[in-house]
Amino acid sequence: MTDIPSVRSKLQAHGQEHLLAFYDELSETAQANLLEQIASIDFDQLDELIATYVKHKPQTGPTGGIQPPSIIPAKPVDDACAKHREKARKQGNKLLKAGKVAAFVVAGGQGTRLGFEGPKGCFRATPVTNKPLFQIFAEQILAASKRTGKAIPWYIMASPSNDVPTKAFFRQNNYFGLDSKDVFFLVQGTMPAFGFDGKVLLAKKSSIALGPNGHGGSLQALSQSGALEDMKKRGIELISYFQVDNPLIRILDPLFIGLHDLEGAQMSAKALSKRDPLERVGNFCVENGKVKVIEYSDMPEQLAMQTTEDGHLRFSAGSIAIHLFSREFVEKLTQSGRCDLPFHRADKKVPYVDSDGNTVKPDKPNAVKLEMFVFDALELADKVVLLETLRSEEFSPVKNADGEDSLATTLHDQVRRTAEWLEEVGVTVPRDADGQVAAAIEISPLFADSVEELHKKVDKNMQIASGESVYLS
Repeated sequence: MTDIPSVRSKLQAHGQEHLLAFYDELSETAQANLLEQIASIDFDQLDELIATYVKHKPQTGPTGGIQPPSIIPAKPVDDACAKHREKARKQGNKLLKAGKVAAFVVAGGQGTRLGFEGPKGCFRATPVTNKPLFQIFAEQILAASKRTGKAIPWYIMASPSNDVPTKAFFRQNNYFGLDSKDVFFLVQGTMPAFGFDGKVLLAKKSSIALGPNGHGGSLQALSQSGALEDMKKRGIELISYFQVDNPLIRILDPLFIGLHDLEGAQMSAKALSKRDPLERVGNFCVENGKVKVIEYSDMPEQLAMQTTEDGHLRFSAGSIAIHLFSREFVEKLTQSGRCDLPFHRADKKVPYVDSDGNTVKPDKPNAVKLEMFVFDALELADKVVLLETLRSEEFSPVKNADGEDSLATTLHDQVRRTAEWLEEVGVTVPRDADGQVAAAIEISPLFADSVEELHKKVDKNMQIASGESVYLS
């Protein structure tokens, strides 16, 4: 049984005794839930965070002179570059065949902005078969496993709110052909919301106002869930990190894996050329000799707009949340039981229960939310590799119900990429007067997950009629 006086004493010592203000009014179940939430909070860390991020607004954006980073181009620029890429590709395939690589997806989001009820990974997002995002990724992993003859484990981080439906979705779909023992679920951590005075807010009399601790919290979740230990037992050395909303992602890219390994990198990232200076993606930069990402909201506009002598953007490399981590590097970042990443402050409107027990719905920001960003680990790495990727090949997220980054745009981009792959291997694809693909075409990753694989599999004489729906499997 919980010693309530000791809990009250602990809360009082940290200035948070109000969290039990309505305790005596609650049912036994509600009391137990509230105490469980309180017990999960590291109040010593909380005091540090309140002093650093809540009662003071930390400086954001660059603190000194920043420079564009060195990036490996998407296409080889000379013979030496081409030879090094081929060496890297062979090394990446070697590591995959040796069972040294795991996949890790951050899948805590709900499909609310898409008008979809449920985990975003369950959202259906392919042009012909209407596959859910989780299936797209599962089939890539299964295809790579079949090629290499090695099981590739998949670690899936859900949020507290979508953990149960995510697991149920996988069970209902027989893990999309993967062995269930190679699919590891973990849950993202949370952080309380704070009033500007540093007091933790109550969402209800019986519960603390909690929110996700950011995608950077995924590294801490890997440690606390036992996933890192599981990887170590399996002999995993590299972790391929990606987010759930990008169906064009190539999860297990031998070139990227090989470049990372040959350079002895602790963390690597893929970058793409920004569409415009103010595109809402992070900016890869170098500051004080360290690669870092400056959020678009923190990048001074005069820097974002700078161009080189030939008219190109000076800071053109955008971050799209595709990373490789050394397992040992993640272990190092989380060995204290916490995560060494800094927090970022956001002022938000958060409904709360006031001292009289009334629910208040503010009409302006009243609270501080704190999140960790995974790209901050770049600054803590001794060696980083940045590889340029092409937007047309690997980035078309589905975030919104309509407009930019919507289902309509990603379906268009999937068909466009498939058509380009087919044309590259010699298949004629019907196009309209404007040059747009005049058919719905989809390739299962189990048939080909790259243009290289498509070369080996496709019948070059296949015919695609205008208006036809074609699925290669």
